[in-house]
Amino acid sequence: MAKFGLLGEMPDIREIEDPKRNEASVVYSSDGKILGKYFIENRTIIEFEAISPNVINALIPTEDVRFYKHSGIDPRGTVRAFSRLGRDGGASTISQQLAKLLFHKKPKTTIGRLIQKVKEWVIALELERAYTKKEILTMYLNQADFGHNIYGIHSAAKTYFNKPPKELTVPEAALLVGLLKGPSLYSPWNCYKRDRLQLAIDRRNTVLNQMEKYGKINHAQCEEFKKEKLVPDMQQLKTRILANAYGGGNTQYFMEELKKDVNVWCKNNTNPRTGKPYNVYSDGLKIYTTIDSRMQKYAEQAVREYMPKLQSQFFKLKKGKKNGPFSADLSTKEVDKMIMQGIKNSDNYRELKEKGVAESDILKDIKEPRKMTIFTWSGPKDTTMTPWDSVIHHKSFLMNGLMCLNPHTGEVKAWVGGIDYSYFKYDHVRAGKFDAKKKAVIPGGGRQVGSTFKPFVYAMAMRENRSPCEKVPNVKVCIDDWCPDNSGSYKEGEMIRLREALAYSINYISAYLMKQYGATAVIKLARELGISAPMEANPAICLGTADISVFEMVAAFSTFFNKGIYNSPIFLTRIEDRNGNLLAEFTNESREVLNEQAAYLTINLMSGVTMGTGKDLLNIYKFTEPVAGKTGTTQNASDGWFIAGTPDLVCGVWTGAEDRTVRQTNWYGGKMALPVWGLFMRKVYDDRSIRINRGDFEPPASMTVEINCVDDPEELEEEEMNNNF
Repeated sequence: MAKFGLLGEMPDIREIEDPKRNEASVVYSSDGKILGKYFIENRTIIEFEAISPNVINALIPTEDVRFYKHSGIDPRGTVRAFSRLGRDGGASTISQQLAKLLFHKKPKTTIGRLIQKVKEWVIALELERAYTKKEILTMYLNQADFGHNIYGIHSAAKTYFNKPPKELTVPEAALLVGLLKGPSLYSPWNCYKRDRLQLAIDRRNTVLNQMEKYGKINHAQCEEFKKEKLVPDMQQLKTRILANAYGGGNTQYFMEELKKDVNVWCKNNTNPRTGKPYNVYSDGLKIYTTIDSRMQKYAEQAVREYMPKLQSQFFKLKKGKKNGPFSADLSTKEVDKMIMQGIKNSDNYRELKEKGVAESDILKDIKEPRKMTIFTWSGPKDTTMTPWDSVIHHKSFLMNGLMCLNPHTGEVKAWVGGIDYSYFKYDHVRAGKFDAKKKAVIPGGGRQVGSTFKPFVYAMAMRENRSPCEKVPNVKVCIDDWCPDNSGSYKEGEMIRLREALAYSINYISAYLMKQYGATAVIKLARELGISAPMEANPAICLGTADISVFEMVAAFSTFFNKGIYNSPIFLTRIEDRNGNLLAEFTNESREVLNEQAAYLTINLMSGVTMGTGKDLLNIYKFTEPVAGKTGTTQNASDGWFIAGTPDLVCGVWTGAEDRTVRQTNWYGGKMALPVWGLFMRKVYDDRSIRINRGDFEPPASMTVEINCVDDPEELEEEEMNNNF
């Protein structure tokens, strides 16, 4: 809160007295790693003892050599400041620089700059009376701006050198102190991008020269330090800078969804220190999650490894085709309408509307070429393009949603909501929205699930003690006037086992089961499995006509892998205050939906996936461990799915474009989604530090139906060849 005196409005010195006022909240993984932060300014407050003496020895000779001799104002610097009419570079003391950080708006006039300079002097004197020199140094280094939204020496050391500030070497400390004069000008990453790296080197060396001049290092040391690289690896620095800006790559999708849940808690709980509801951006909360940092890394890697390949194939198939990435059966008017909707969702359009620009002028503006940076899988690309064409470009990309959880606890272990959060911010896992009536965040709009819904229909049969080995006629079935066709001709007209029918996703058999149990009963089971999405009670539901989120589908499948007990997904476990005091703990809902035998039989049904639509798990991804799951593909391949589980993990992957009319009609879930699952799970199983059950699925103590389907030599040969059952 501002105060007033002889000099007019003055900033509140309590912002310096309490440097934790805007302290970032930190999010932790289940294995103790930092996943990201929520902040107004990315800052972590540390004590003087946690800072390397090298930083202090670089700071004082460079910024305020008479720091220990003055009382907040350096007379020489004062004269120079007035001679420069208050412009930057007036040789302010460290205390004055700390005071300057309280002024959030830069004066626009010469008089304004001079008045602010006087105010800084007054505040600097107050600081010197209230604090020791060591405390002033600590507050300054905790407040300082190091560029790229990095505030404080702790965040700077972690971002630029991936180490705590206590471990900074002399040349590393010199680089960081050098940044204080102009972070955007001297940042090694900025200079590297602009081919002006010598600027950063010269600034670092200037600090080293000052250290030599005032006896902090000798000449030989100074010359040796100048030979060291600015940073060990510029590409790793880029990764850390982007992680700082966007919360850690694609982990940001999870961070944004988590924030919705944390904000619900914050709104309903008062911070006794401020007397106001907790603020996730400034109260320094410690937020603990179920995410495993290793699995999260592997999930993001799997998306980055496969999606560029799939996208490249998509571009080749669509090149030169009518309507480009959009469906060829759309009219020009329909395509233009979709592009215009994308324009209206853009920040540029909203800014122009807020400025009162007429719609006709906006439409003219979006057809004018301009310089911009667009997304490519090779990295951001600077180009010249119209906003209209940029919307088409970005709508052409295929998205992902991936979630993996432990079925026995409901704990979410990995979450990737898209391919690049900095360009595509819509989360394709949950897209949660706050429900005022329930006072909670619930899953938002999902995507059509296709054949991944079929296991729910088959589970109805298993609950009635039917066997996966049961043979049924593979013939067309009509329910009233609804008579679905198969997508292929596999064993049409023959008797076929239920397990084989699910493995090859045969529509006739799904309709056959639906006719026996009815849509109402199937939807009731889906509700018991945690699916809240709208579902119409018509027979076509058995083929997956409903739009459901990855979040709810994976949780529903997990029930089969947890002996029939449903656990609602949980990813937030507890919240602590900045001092580590427990504020809240969170638990999830658990209920029995199926008996143990029915759940195991459903797994047994889905274990045939590797001989059917999921055969690439064996052929390409060499996944020989026990697995049971289901692929799914919707009409015209707008959506591709693969959801599957192992004894301790159940993971789901969805792939498709943000706009459903962007599609490749002859693709399927085994090509669009399964490869990401295979790459991810292969990495997880190969990491022996991840403790998961690598054995087989545990059967019930007793079984009342037959599951050994081999009853003739021909089937035995097929059994041994596929090694599925």
